[in-house]
Amino acid sequence: MASDIPGLLETLRERFVASKAHGRFVAAVTGSVAVGKSTFAEELRAAMSGWREKPRVAVAPTDGFLYSNAVLAERGLSYRKGFPESYDVGLLRRTVSEIKRGEESHIPLYSHVTYDVDPSNTLLVRDSDIVLLDGLHLGRIKAGDAGQLIDALVYLDAEEADIESWFRARLIPLMQAGRTDPNSFYHSFRTLDDAGISAFTDRVWREINLPNLRNHIVHDRAAADFVVRKRRDHSVERVESR
Repeated sequence: MASDIPGLLETLRERFVASKAHGRFVAAVTGSVAVGKSTFAEELRAAMSGWREKPRVAVAPTDGFLYSNAVLAERGLSYRKGFPESYDVGLLRRTVSEIKRGEESHIPLYSHVTYDVDPSNTLLVRDSDIVLLDGLHLGRIKAGDAGQLIDALVYLDAEEADIESWFRARLIPLMQAGRTDPNSFYHSFRTLDDAGISAFTDRVWREINLPNLRNHIVHDRAAADFVVRKRRDHSVERVESR
């Protein structure tokens, strides 16, 4: 983490200490597909666990709140996966409300092998003092009917060209590995050569991920408490507090 990060961590620690009388502390990391949300959330978890209060910190991904592929197909949303309407926002909001109240909660998980929600796999959140959510569109659920559901929202920001590069670096190896893995969602693309995989990746970015970023995801930046600006090498250029 870069030199801007200690200030962010200290502010988060102060908010955590102040929130103890108001339920579990819930923070969230959001931003574009492939911007590094999961990695950043794990870095925060490691740093927070070292605070002098010694909190128990859990990371909870939220991509399991996507509707299943079958439901998306029924609703004609297969090519809108990752857009706001492809999520069960009601279930996400109810689950985060449970987490905020300190209740035991089961987080549905998502398989990046089958590219679908895994109904047999959940994450149990039970004894954590801090829960770090990780996913898309979390600014939409920041506040609930009874008050704040997310105590601190962190938005990861970067140049579109850099995010596209990171997206390609993630998707192309998955598609190549899927050629020999019958369990992989990408096995159905096994006849594509490397040029075909590259062209497919370009199309997914141009027609799905980029419009989602520009038209929807970017609104979470305005809702964020902190904006972390990343360089092409994933280092942190600056942290803005809102």
